[in-house]
Amino acid sequence: MRRAAAAAALVLACLALPGGAQERAMQGSAAVLRALDKVNGQTVDADVPVGGGAEMFGLQVSVADCRYPAENPTGDAYAYLTVRGQSDGEIHFEGWMIASSPALNALDHNRYDVWVMRCSSS
Repeated sequence: MRRAAAAAALVLACLALPGGAQERAMQGSAAVLRALDKVNGQTVDADVPVGGGAEMFGLQVSVADCRYPAENPTGDAYAYLTVRGQSDGEIHFEGWMIASSPALNALDHNRYDVWVMRCSSS
């Protein structure tokens, strides 16, 4: 919970620029996510629509929001994710994940990693 609060504070701080100006963030229609199975090294990518979810290996990943800098659409995206175990429904992660710093607020799972690559707006 403490990491989630720290990540949220960092996201807000990253948007604030000196002099009170703020960089505009645009909302994407989907998040591009990558999952890694640490046991066999297999990866899978998924376009997950905002408000939707996808099964990635043994996890159910839901995206509540995905945002990116308006002046740099290929720039640093951040998304609000919920990651649950598919078999038991246990929440393994819930919070903001930042594309350029996935370890800042990361999924803590013994077998799988999930991270944000970018937002898409199509």
